[in-house]
Amino acid sequence: MADLQIYDAHERALVAAADRLLAIGAAAARPFRRRSKPVSPQRILLLRLERIGDLVMALPAIAAVRALAPSAHIDLVVGSWNAPLAGAIPCVDEVHPLDVQWLSREGGGLGLAQLLKTAAGWRRSHYDLALNFEPDIRSNLLVATSGARWTAGYRSAGGGPLLDEAHDYDRASHTTDNAVRLVTTVFAADAPPQAQPLIEIPAEHRARARALVGTGRRPLVAMHVSGGRPVKQWDPARFADVARRLATARGATILLTGSAADRPLVEQVTRELPAAAAVDATGEADLLTLAALLDDAELLITGDTGPMHVAAAVGTPIVAVFGPSDPNRYAPRGPKDRVIRVDLPCAPCNRIRLPPARCTGVIPDCLALVTPDRVLDAAIEILDQCRPGRVLNVTA
Repeated sequence: MADLQIYDAHERALVAAADRLLAIGAAAARPFRRRSKPVSPQRILLLRLERIGDLVMALPAIAAVRALAPSAHIDLVVGSWNAPLAGAIPCVDEVHPLDVQWLSREGGGLGLAQLLKTAAGWRRSHYDLALNFEPDIRSNLLVATSGARWTAGYRSAGGGPLLDEAHDYDRASHTTDNAVRLVTTVFAADAPPQAQPLIEIPAEHRARARALVGTGRRPLVAMHVSGGRPVKQWDPARFADVARRLATARGATILLTGSAADRPLVEQVTRELPAAAAVDATGEADLLTLAALLDDAELLITGDTGPMHVAAAVGTPIVAVFGPSDPNRYAPRGPKDRVIRVDLPCAPCNRIRLPPARCTGVIPDCLALVTPDRVLDAAIEILDQCRPGRVLNVTA
């Protein structure tokens, strides 16, 4: 199918063939199916199986579901890595962790047979409505197996014939806007105003964040050096240059975040900083403690990463270095946020999982041409605008 948004040609051909077979089956079954969209769904199933940023960008849509179905019981299915964050979403009643093979980076995850068995078990919950926020034929299959009275999602990566409502995914729009549009289309309603915080950080995680940061100098500038994938990795030496100059010129304390695996990258920054100017939280902060740390910071400097989206959720200003990622789809959109990138004919290619051969094993040109001066200037501009009493999207 020409409208499938799948880069790999072989995979696209396989999904197109599967969709043709599914369409034939759906047409044959239609006379025997009695499907009706519930007017006021009381049990709702939501799927967002992908990474941290993907879940965070779906938070406004999840809040819209709650606003449009205020009395419904809402269940959310996420990867286990996102379960703590999902548990802090105030409008979700129950979280179901589910790891799938195609998203588990270290192997593991359930195979298709086990996934279908799990999804069939959801039938016991008698869902009125099931929404899939990710365009993927495999997760569409899970939604279809859930037994919900009405199912909706995207057709753009296959599996549209499995759903009662299959919508196009607009690649020119932000991921958040696509998710909200799916909700408002299914509910045939305008997007409601955000009436509650996107996440609620528990007090114990705020206390742990305070213990990690201590009483260092202000401003507190968080820095997430790891790009998550090699193709999104800005030069750590340039992060170090920006950190050193902020510590020297602005007396900033640099809060370094990351997993234990990110420590070699982080150490390239800490070697350039006086001990008193660095707080190394690498490997020390779980997801909700990270949210609390970012909430406490005046600024985050990062690439296109999960922590970038967490910072956006708590209202912390961001300087984000973008290379191959499309900022129209993934960039933070706060009033003080700044996206730093270069215009090249090939960028943004958005080829994150299958980067071009010439960008493999090296820093891509779209990142190599981003200078430390530009990032530093954006950071100083934001710090100059910072005022006490910043309005946040979280509650204490």
